[in-house]
Amino acid sequence: MADNDEHGTVAGLLGAAQIREIAARLDVRPTKQWGQNFVVDANTVRRIVRVAGVGPQDVVVEVGPGLGSLTLALLPEVSRVVAVEVDPTLAAALPQTVASLAPQHADRLSLVHADALTVRELPDPQPTALVANLPYNISVPVVLGFLQHFPTIRRVLVMVQLEVAERLAAGPGSKVYGVPSLKAAWYADVRLAGHVGRNVFWPVPNVDSGLVSLVRRDPPVTDASREDVFACIDAAFAQRRKTLRAALAGWAGSAPRAEEVLVAAGIDPRTRGEQLDIDAFARIASARLALGCPS
Repeated sequence: MADNDEHGTVAGLLGAAQIREIAARLDVRPTKQWGQNFVVDANTVRRIVRVAGVGPQDVVVEVGPGLGSLTLALLPEVSRVVAVEVDPTLAAALPQTVASLAPQHADRLSLVHADALTVRELPDPQPTALVANLPYNISVPVVLGFLQHFPTIRRVLVMVQLEVAERLAAGPGSKVYGVPSLKAAWYADVRLAGHVGRNVFWPVPNVDSGLVSLVRRDPPVTDASREDVFACIDAAFAQRRKTLRAALAGWAGSAPRAEEVLVAAGIDPRTRGEQLDIDAFARIASARLALGCPS
């Protein structure tokens, strides 16, 4: 267990007072534009690292490191941390913070000043895990984008808005099951890994947070491409309350054609999208391809 200093801060990690001091020195004010809520509780970042299950063999990509709370908790535990930060002030300051508070691990940090939504390449060695306190407004596209573009990532542990966490981890039949649930399930086994209170952040958000764990697995077996399957999912949930026969009419070419596709896939046309798992949608997309429906 890490030692505490006289202020109660876990040694080597940032506490609330230090975070405010660094922010004041940099003249940083958390902005809604970049969804910035900085973690000010050292025990929370230690918990994230523990739940993530990362170790000396891992290269971790961290999106939105902010002032460095989670970065400092990760560096002693892993081979390398690749921090992706869009804010130019924070990107410039992070290496200095690490050099000051964890000089023995400073060589393990790589800084990428970029928008995580547009990142398509990262320095070698390639990441094996994504661990982050994600800005709430981009959490789902970041998770799905990194799983798509960086196949070396085998595990993900992210802190996101609780509602988003529940949606990502939901299964068929759940009220919050939908497009994010299914697209995440294409890549990984997903579970809600914990709840996080509001008081560990500065500024304090008006929502609770959750930890989501994703462990990559092979995608469903299908003749259709990922793009084909995702298009089917999007069509099914664009009109969530409709039967799949009706909801997939435009995607398949017509309602009768959609029914033909569904029957070929072994799906009752009266079913709604919220009742099906990712394997069923993969079968539907494959059936459409086999029947030669127009694109």
